[in-house]
Amino acid sequence: MSFAEGGRGKGDRSGPPSRTMTYLWAFLVGGLICAAGQLLIDVAHIPPAHTMVVMVCAGAVLTGLGLYEPLLRFAGAGASVPLTNFGFVLTKGALSGLAKGGWVGMLSGILELSGTVLAAAVLFGFAAALVFRPRS
Repeated sequence: MSFAEGGRGKGDRSGPPSRTMTYLWAFLVGGLICAAGQLLIDVAHIPPAHTMVVMVCAGAVLTGLGLYEPLLRFAGAGASVPLTNFGFVLTKGALSGLAKGGWVGMLSGILELSGTVLAAAVLFGFAAALVFRPRS
């Protein structure tokens, strides 16, 4: 009997993965992405700001190659929380805008998908600046 029919028989692997496996894969994939960024900082001595740019560009390149979306489906939050997801969102918006409106649509498509995230980052950054005092 399959998962859709109401149960999982012995040896039946046709249903969705268990919640434990979903969490495990999200943890492992997210950890590997973050470990790659940490290795860039510690081993290659790339400054953190440059590492952030590398991670965003890596997400954009993987999206362009069609590899990041399957990773998102497989790992869920493990792939959508790290900074590489921002590259995915930017590239996905640019590609959908390019398909809709050509080159001008590509520029507007970038902000269509990522505009909310950018606005939230600015607002939360401003709120944090109002609440906390600088150290110096």
